[in-house]
Amino acid sequence: MINRIGVLTSGGDAPGMNAAVRSVVRAAINEGISVSGIRDGFLGMHQDRIVDLDRADVNDIITRGGTFLGTARFTAFKEESVRREAIENLNKRNIDALVLIGGDGTYTGALRLHEMGIRCIGVPATIDNDVHGTEFSIGFDTAVNNIMQNMDRLRDTSSSHHRVTIVEVMGRHCGDLAMVGGIAGGADYIIAPELEFKKEDLFTKISQAFAAGKRHALICLCENMVNADTLASELEATTGIECRATVLGHIQRGGSPTAYDRVLASRLGDYAVRLLIDGVYGKCVGVEGGILIATDFASAIETPKLSRIREYNCLSNKIS
Repeated sequence: MINRIGVLTSGGDAPGMNAAVRSVVRAAINEGISVSGIRDGFLGMHQDRIVDLDRADVNDIITRGGTFLGTARFTAFKEESVRREAIENLNKRNIDALVLIGGDGTYTGALRLHEMGIRCIGVPATIDNDVHGTEFSIGFDTAVNNIMQNMDRLRDTSSSHHRVTIVEVMGRHCGDLAMVGGIAGGADYIIAPELEFKKEDLFTKISQAFAAGKRHALICLCENMVNADTLASELEATTGIECRATVLGHIQRGGSPTAYDRVLASRLGDYAVRLLIDGVYGKCVGVEGGILIATDFASAIETPKLSRIREYNCLSNKIS
């Protein structure tokens, strides 16, 4: 029987994390289960930064980006002795189970805790959308909208100056942000890990398009592919067309979550609590085709995310 659930957010912040915490708190309290919030992720668990949460504590946080519980990267959690010290704090607080909200690093920590006897459920929250076990992770839709809005703005100045603009977005080694954000933002060319990329091909397409009368172009670049400033310099030197690079960086993470992320986070948080009540542990929740699903931590960690990026190929890299 579960009398108290602990909830934490870990890894990079993602819009919608607060909505997920809110959902966990309200779903648990509705079932007569108490909730403790663990501040600053695994670090806070180890340092006993744990507070009681009630319905009033999560009022209105559904509109806020980031995570009011805080997050921190805590590499020492890899050590079993450190995890045992953290578990002592959970036991001291009478926490029977955990809901852990974050990405693959959070899942790895959750798996280790599960292996040590802690009842855990993971909730996917990362703007990169790079975790297996869900079609979309919390925060991805908001980040895509942020990319789209910034590309709309960059198009105005790019068009005014008749230049090429390279927009670097996040994603680590997953091209979903670049592809979906690039299509939504009207990018003329998209550079992502899942797509073949040859600089010479890009330079030729840009030159041909401008020769045919095009006045500007937007390139959406996934980070870790090539250096944006270097590519801009090479493109300008090769084509003679002015080119600037803009790195959106953490702008993508911020802001109020979209309606989709708020609803997704609410559904996944509630589902996590339902699974714990039903005696299901060691899994991460997700959504596939609109249906809620649960995947073993080990499978989610070890299986590469199957990107749907090629479904969008017909819409990308057709400069005109």
